[in-house]
Formats: sequence, structure tokens, C-alpha cells
Amino acid sequence: MAHTERDKKKLLQRVHRIRGQVEAIERGLEAGQDCYKVLQTVAAARGALNGLMAEIVEGHIRSHLLDADVSPADRTEAADELVDVVRSFLK
Repeated sequence: MAHTERDKKKLLQRVHRIRGQVEAIERGLEAGQDCYKVLQTVAAARGALNGLMAEIVEGHIRSHLLDADVSPADRTEAADELVDVVRSFLK
């Protein structure tokens, strides 16, 4: 079972909170909310996304790179995938 499937409920709860934060940004912009408050909400949403990313990356490492049952070829593929994602994330 994939780690995202195993942790689906917890990950989806995080996504729902992030969705709420993004909707709060939208509402704030539509209402002409003070830019400081909008920026605070944007920062919170970004932090929440970063936390979600970290949790999924950790699960990827533990499930696909450190698990003794994973073949060396699959580990190499998982490492390459992770490098690609991290590079995209850091752009």
C-alpha cells in the first residue's frame, strides 16, 4: 500500500485546511481587506503547503528509499523522482 493511501485521511485533512486558507485569501481580496492581513493568510497557506510537501516527501523517503523490501532499481527510480520534485519545488 502506498504511503499516500495509508495516510490519506490525514493528508486530506491538511488539504482541506489549505483550501480554507486559500478561500480566505480570495475573500480578503474580494472584500478589500488590509494587505497585511491578506499577506498573513498567504504566509500561513504557504507554510501549510510546505508542511504538506514535507510530510509527503518524508513518506516517499521512508516507503520507497529506506524500505528493505524495495528493489535497488525501484529505489533508484524513487530517488530520481524525488530529485525531480525537489528541483521543481525549489525553482
